[in-house]
Amino acid sequence: MTGPQRRQQLIEVGRALFAEKGFEGTTVEEIAASAGVSKPVLYEHFGGKEGLYAVVVDREIQSLLGQITAALTQPEGAPQHARTLLEAAAMALLDYIETSTDGFRILVRDSPPGQSTGSFASLISDIASQVEHILAAEFRRRKLDPKTAPLYAQMLVGMVAIPGGWWLDSRRMKKEDVAAHLVNLAWNGLAGMEAKPALRTISR
Repeated sequence: MTGPQRRQQLIEVGRALFAEKGFEGTTVEEIAASAGVSKPVLYEHFGGKEGLYAVVVDREIQSLLGQITAALTQPEGAPQHARTLLEAAAMALLDYIETSTDGFRILVRDSPPGQSTGSFASLISDIASQVEHILAAEFRRRKLDPKTAPLYAQMLVGMVAIPGGWWLDSRRMKKEDVAAHLVNLAWNGLAGMEAKPALRTISR
């Protein structure tokens, strides 16, 4: 194999093992053996298991963010209907879960100790940043506070991502039905939002 081909092979082998066993459960020896190489070859390309894991996670994040961004990008001049965009974002995430099952399993696992990027929380944050401006525009239209849009973006993305993991394991519903129910809760919740929400059962 050429250097780039060997690197790609190691990434694919590492991706499969990390998805099956997690970062801690996967050893350098297993990766090397599965790829049919010696451990020094892995160290030469990635500096160790941590380096390989970081590359795998970065690729998955870029792939998922690319799909979400593409789903939220409307043709120039086309109206941005909030519900349509919400449906597109939900389907894009479920599409990723369906077609990149190993990648999703890696992303929802805990990151290795000392690694601040690539965690599920940071991924949710990255995706939420893609929908903030859409929510902010919708909030302004409804005379709601646009400053709260980042918080609602986090909640909406988390609301899709967590059930997505449940659907991956159960598969008791069609993908389109899962998306429809998610949008049902999110959209109807947004439709009835109060301008100044307050807790009613807790006194300050």
